[in-house]
Amino acid sequence: MNISALINDSNKTIYPPPSLSWLVWGLGAVFYCYGFFQRVAPAVISDHLMTDFNIGAASLGNLSAFYFYSYVAMQVPTGILADYWGPRKLLTSGALIAGAGSILFALAPTVLIANLGRFLIGASVAVAWVVLLKLSTHWFAPNRFAMVTGIALFCGVMGAVWAGVPLRMLVDMFSWRSVMTVSGAFTLAIAGAIWIVVRDDPSEKGFKSYAHIDHLKRFAGNKSIGEGLKEVLRHKNTFLLTLAPGGIVGPVLAFAGLWGVPFFTTHYHFSTSLSAALLSTLMVSWAVGGPVLGALSDRIQRRKPLYLFGNIIATVGWFLILFKPAHPLWLLIVLIIITGMASGGMIIGFAFAKESLPVNAAGAVSGVVNMGVMMGPMLLQPAMGWTLDLHWNGLIENGVRIYDLEAYRWAFGLMLGWTALSCILLAFTRETGCRQMPIT
Repeated sequence: MNISALINDSNKTIYPPPSLSWLVWGLGAVFYCYGFFQRVAPAVISDHLMTDFNIGAASLGNLSAFYFYSYVAMQVPTGILADYWGPRKLLTSGALIAGAGSILFALAPTVLIANLGRFLIGASVAVAWVVLLKLSTHWFAPNRFAMVTGIALFCGVMGAVWAGVPLRMLVDMFSWRSVMTVSGAFTLAIAGAIWIVVRDDPSEKGFKSYAHIDHLKRFAGNKSIGEGLKEVLRHKNTFLLTLAPGGIVGPVLAFAGLWGVPFFTTHYHFSTSLSAALLSTLMVSWAVGGPVLGALSDRIQRRKPLYLFGNIIATVGWFLILFKPAHPLWLLIVLIIITGMASGGMIIGFAFAKESLPVNAAGAVSGVVNMGVMMGPMLLQPAMGWTLDLHWNGLIENGVRIYDLEAYRWAFGLMLGWTALSCILLAFTRETGCRQMPIT
């Protein structure tokens, strides 16, 4: 990123038009949307994956989690690169690798090659979220950050919705391999559009930047990568806000991204399409909850109360959904909507964390917190698969293992435990009052 050009931006007086800001930011959001699509797609095609690769729940959970292994590992370097290298290069290279990984996954002859494809997808789409936060800082006013972040989550979750009923319909019409191949080609096209349109800062288009000039001057060269990371990790809020979101995002993505469909089809006797629709409802509710709670947090000038309250409601909601599985359909839908919307409060954590540190650490702290977010599904998906296999009673239908309610309750206990822990962690955070910590 050309720091001197950004500093000279102070001579410009006109901010970019909203249409340009949304276009630049929107291409990054499309890529983030694709990452979410790939994140939860295994839930809808789990039966095909288990049959094609002849695997059980533990191996399936591991296959899905390969996405998260690389995703989590990339968060710290992504946050630092977002500050040093710039969004345009990161997004373009990420989209190129994601397209290649998707095609490799689609053509995989063995589960080992499929794991490699998922690994490449996770590593490449890992850049999208942090870069979106970086673009938001430069292309939008600071008082819109939490709202724009919430809209980013909404865009991402729309990818998860496409990975529900629409994906299942396409897979039934064609095949999961064909659909994944086409999705990979689409991502390669997105890479080209990003390179042509996206710029790191409005100054590169002749407009005034929303990024703080003092931040740019300080950032231009007085800290090494190691020093920047050390600064991020020494703050208590960073530690707490990194561990807490895994307990709210982990259950959402472990359930919607893998274990929800087999649970609903087995124990509610719903069709695969209805089960996928319920999971899409969960994801849409999560998407709506993000910008609503983010905007409300901006309005009341508080971060901690809404974040903590949302986690508590989500904990109760998961308990009722998973451990009282005899609800009529209408009540189940209501519980799913409430739990999803309450879970959207985790989006506040990014603004919360950004304000807890000097602004020159924005990219790094976003990467660290997002690493904590993805640790939830990364650990829960294989752990729940291992738990299901441990309590499997040996029943198989059409080559797919069937797990009884007791096995699911053991697995879901892991979800509920982490969600409750996240509430405790948030209780010890320090409120920022929506005020940015000054550079020291």
